Amino acid sequence: MSETAKSGYQVLARKYRPQTFADLVGQEVMVRTLKNAFAADRIAQAFIMTGIRGTGKTTTARIIAKGLNCEQGPTTDPCGTCAACTAIAEGRHVDVIEMDAASNTGIDDIRAEVLDTVHYAPASSRYKVYIIDEVHMLSKSAFNALLKTLEEPPAHAKFIFATTEIRKVPVTVLSRCQRFDLRRIEPEDMIALMRRIAEAEGGKITDDALALLARASEGSARDATSLLDQALGQGGEEASAETVRAMLGLADRGRVLDLFEMVLRGDAPGALGELAQQYAEGADPMAVLRDLAEVTHWVSVTQITPDAGDDPTVSPDERDRGRALAEAISMRVLSRMWQMLLKSLEEVSQAPNAMMAAEMAIIRLTHVSELPTPDELIRKLQDMPPPPPGGGGGGGNGVAAPSQGAAPVSRGAAPAVSASAGTPHGTATALAMEPEVALARYARFEDMVELIRHHRDVKLLVEVETTLRLARYQPGRIEFEPTDDAAPDLASRLGARLQTWTGVRWGVSVVGSGGGETIAEVRDAERLALEAEAMQHPLVQSVLMQFPGAKIREIRTVKEIEAEAAAEALPEVDDEWDPFEED
Repeated sequence: MSETAKSGYQVLARKYRPQTFADLVGQEVMVRTLKNAFAADRIAQAFIMTGIRGTGKTTTARIIAKGLNCEQGPTTDPCGTCAACTAIAEGRHVDVIEMDAASNTGIDDIRAEVLDTVHYAPASSRYKVYIIDEVHMLSKSAFNALLKTLEEPPAHAKFIFATTEIRKVPVTVLSRCQRFDLRRIEPEDMIALMRRIAEAEGGKITDDALALLARASEGSARDATSLLDQALGQGGEEASAETVRAMLGLADRGRVLDLFEMVLRGDAPGALGELAQQYAEGADPMAVLRDLAEVTHWVSVTQITPDAGDDPTVSPDERDRGRALAEAISMRVLSRMWQMLLKSLEEVSQAPNAMMAAEMAIIRLTHVSELPTPDELIRKLQDMPPPPPGGGGGGGNGVAAPSQGAAPVSRGAAPAVSASAGTPHGTATALAMEPEVALARYARFEDMVELIRHHRDVKLLVEVETTLRLARYQPGRIEFEPTDDAAPDLASRLGARLQTWTGVRWGVSVVGSGGGETIAEVRDAERLALEAEAMQHPLVQSVLMQFPGAKIREIRTVKEIEAEAAAEALPEVDDEWDPFEED
């Protein structure tokens, strides 16, 4: 039996775990700081490592522990061969205590593992090192119990904490530690690391497959190494991108770009066919939509920062396609697509059938792609020519002009689009009428006022009745003299509302003189005259002198009083039939 068979297979993530600072990938800032601290003999009493999964937090803690207790003295280059380094690497050193805070969260665990032993000198090494993984899982009482010892530890004790949730660690603990933020590993460094491991293992894997693994690892060295282990174990002479894509349930990046372009073109049948084909080949519908969202983000960022297109995990052909898309698509379209994809991902995750939800999402995206953006819609409306003066047959402002050879629309003929039931004043359904036909129902100024009342624009109605002195009116044209308290934008607002409601442009202008009485003044003229006459009555003047705050609330004329008295004095009808009266 071979030595390998005796020891059993060791996964690559453990086999190639860094043993020195030189083996750490992508953490140059932290390594440089620690080397300078060790060289100057300014080693902190406590360290805290934070970062995403798989970036080397616990590995760094063990390397620091080896450097502190190596027989060559406190060093950042532990020999790895002495008794202390070997025991720490194998996890059996008596003076290096590792504690998992996820399963030992209470104060009793801290007391048993740390507080009751910290004051005793190391058994065989220079320092007693406490490594607490996932320290944010400790309870509040456990943190409080640890504070005093952490602030004034014995000279022989060092603490190293690791956490993925740094915000859950109390500030009082953070202030007593030297903090290191471990960064995500860059794609270039990740690809180089996996290539070295593959060569050391005698495995073959293509560059495209390594790029897929680096993208799937999301900056985690442990995830990348585990995925590489799985890819090399797929069998065959060389692990290809197709093999890795099938292993991860991903769609081909080039085909994702094809699907992206089909969606933007509004090609719903083609997009659904491409989605179905990718699904039949093993792609997860959720993964396809995530890839579409990733492409949308990548193209958007490339449009703002062209250097972002130089992604090492993307092939040169895909980079060229991405740059071309960034130049051709507006940011508003990309933003709209991003928002819809986020909503679609949420729907797919909750739907009982992910493929059906993904197909509905693709259908929505293709149909929305044909709609203009808000700025394009406004620009089209602004570019429409105005109707010709005199209300001819022009087609400006959305009014359809009769084509050549078509019978002209006479005044008595029915319009192309009639007003809907319940809307006697027409509104936007008049868009398809001739201007003069659309305006025929507003022959009088009172008809225009009734249109405002019909649309329940109370503010505009009050302004028209109280502050507009009409000088000249014809359908489509209003000239008025404003009162002193009229709003300065009354003319523009009135013209815009009338155009919206009738579909025809109205000319509303202000004149300096020639305006008549307002509607309110005409309506209240008789009442004002009666009030003026009543104010001259000696009895009323006497009352107002005795009660200065009094006001006339109601005026009843002699004729009204006589009419009411006559109605009350009408005799009863004697010949009224009573059904209960006996014969």
